[in-house]
Amino acid sequence: MENIKLSFIVPIYNVAPYLRKCVDSLLLQDYEDYEIILVDDGSSDSCPAICDDYLNHKFENWHANNRSSKSRLEICNHKSIPIRVIHQANAGLSAARNSGIRVANGEYICFVDSDDYWEENVLGELMAQIEQDNLDVLRFNYQNVRLVMDEGVNGLTKGRKYEVFQPNKDPKRDVDYSETVTDGETFLNERLGPMCYAVMFVIKRSLLVATSECLTNERVNECLFKEGIYFEDVDWTPRMLLRAKRVSSTPMIVYNYFWRLGSISLAVAPEKLRKIIEDKIELIRGFQEQKKKVRDSKWFEWMTSFTAMTILDVLTNFSLKERRTYVRELQLLDIFPLMTKKEKIQSHKIKVQVANISPLLYCKIMKMVKRVKCNV
Repeated sequence: MENIKLSFIVPIYNVAPYLRKCVDSLLLQDYEDYEIILVDDGSSDSCPAICDDYLNHKFENWHANNRSSKSRLEICNHKSIPIRVIHQANAGLSAARNSGIRVANGEYICFVDSDDYWEENVLGELMAQIEQDNLDVLRFNYQNVRLVMDEGVNGLTKGRKYEVFQPNKDPKRDVDYSETVTDGETFLNERLGPMCYAVMFVIKRSLLVATSECLTNERVNECLFKEGIYFEDVDWTPRMLLRAKRVSSTPMIVYNYFWRLGSISLAVAPEKLRKIIEDKIELIRGFQEQKKKVRDSKWFEWMTSFTAMTILDVLTNFSLKERRTYVRELQLLDIFPLMTKKEKIQSHKIKVQVANISPLLYCKIMKMVKRVKCNV
């Protein structure tokens, strides 16, 4: 297929109630030089059939569910937007994204999680900014949404209502959405904050893979996603940015991030919590290696502190024996004292200072605080 400007990559796993909302939002754009790659990662629900409906351009239900806005069927023929489908055995989010990267024809790539959705008619403005500033990477803004009414049936979106909301913890306070163009390392240190969401970027594909013939090359593969881990975005984002020469942002709300029970970020089962801790320790090891390669390492130092504190918070769910084991592992990484100077909230700074005195003392105090809150 002839090269196009942008490839949307949508990894999909058992999200039938939300998938049409996601794909429909990508069709409702004021730009036409793009494709949509749906990667069905071994779904056991109706997702494979929904993907094949789009592949075969069966849009009867689409038109019925989008009468409230000007139908894209009246603007252009859906068949002019290539939709491609990959069906693969379940291998996880990272593997699904990598599969999409390998077959993408776009000069640029954008990831979209299959239970989230885009605002209508925003792609044209994004691509205009990319063209005007000759960007390698453009980071856009987002909002959190949740479901307030659900009458959808068989993957249809009719009757499903969302509302914008502000969760208790949102890292956007540390993010700079200014439109100044800078290099990737400066962007990482001065403007990224902890916002390492792959779905918030439009990325030049050549930053990730050069050609299909180079996919076994270690230098090229280093910017694919690591498979089998949680927080793959946090691992991937700095590696990607450090290869970029021209990076910018836009404050425009483009992305709707859907909060729902069952998400990895909301997991509380003990086995998942252990996996979270172990993967976060691996993240810290990766930060230590990465900071050896940069002029300014403050983002890696800050994220090491941020990640270590989240590990200590999770450890309050475990026995003293397990806490000691994991804390000892952190101490062997020689990450203490943790950075405090970037903490803008005084209570957070105090928590880090306590953890620097004694990580186990911090865990004990936070466990007591949790007990008090539960008894109130």
